[in-house]
Amino acid sequence: MRILFAGTPAIAVPCLRSLSDMELEKKGVTLAGVLTNADRARRRGQAEPSDVSAAACAFDAVREEKGFPPIAQLKPEKLDAKAREDAAALAPELLVSFAYGRIFGPRFLALFPLGGINIHPSLLPKYRGASPIPAVILNGEKETGVCIQKLAAEMDSGDIIASLKIELSGRETTALLTETVSEKAALLLCELLSDFGPRAARAKPQEGEAVYCREIKKEAGLIDWGKSAAEIDAQIRAFTPWPLSFTRRGKDTLIVLEAVIEARQAEAKTNAAPGTVLGTDSRGILVQTGNGILAVTRLQWQTKKALDWKAFCNGERDFAGVRLG
Repeated sequence: MRILFAGTPAIAVPCLRSLSDMELEKKGVTLAGVLTNADRARRRGQAEPSDVSAAACAFDAVREEKGFPPIAQLKPEKLDAKAREDAAALAPELLVSFAYGRIFGPRFLALFPLGGINIHPSLLPKYRGASPIPAVILNGEKETGVCIQKLAAEMDSGDIIASLKIELSGRETTALLTETVSEKAALLLCELLSDFGPRAARAKPQEGEAVYCREIKKEAGLIDWGKSAAEIDAQIRAFTPWPLSFTRRGKDTLIVLEAVIEARQAEAKTNAAPGTVLGTDSRGILVQTGNGILAVTRLQWQTKKALDWKAFCNGERDFAGVRLG
């Protein structure tokens, strides 16, 4: 089975690695090529490849040692006629997509005799859209998962071919959960491809009400201290590593990197206005919220390096009593 893999960010790399490994181990898969976003200017104006493109180049060294050709890479700006022509030249049978970042039209999907499948990091139909992993954390879900669905005209609406659940501890960050999901997705994909025809034939429509999540903007990281400590804690974890959560003291921006909910709060402290720095205890810098106290454990001024709360307080002797926000 010849596969064209479409993906762009780091979350898709373990799946690409698994496809290449399946080919090297002669498990019925041929990696016909990779479809990824074009190189973008990131640092000092220099164009850099996507994470998937860079990984494909790295895998080529192993492939060469074992006598396999390098992975063909397609990086079109648009999925136009030229892109379809280049993809068709690779003679792919199945399209496997994971966070590619573009919508596949019917003419592109028509290139694949076995159709197309999409890997999505949530338990569909919950959290269709661009930011399912942060959404799961923001909403305090107890579990999430990975679904592999048939590609459909409506985003993330295809029939489910395979899925697995992931239990959550309530302390995950988007960075950590992304790593977990990416590895689980690779295992699920390998399992599916080993018996693809029969499994695809048993695909089932999604059940339940669809829930959508939107692309996260940088300004979403601004902390509203009027929210509860639990909501702010979830935001901090959900927006790690991007866009990060921040607050302000006057004109200065303070980035809050890590925090925990302070369960032990004295009654005398509950009348303070949300955003007030109450002092410190053994867990961190205590900040009053709209409901409960948050202990900030790691933070940084926007133009300075990240510090643990003790080192931060050594440089901010008069921080207690400050009103943030």
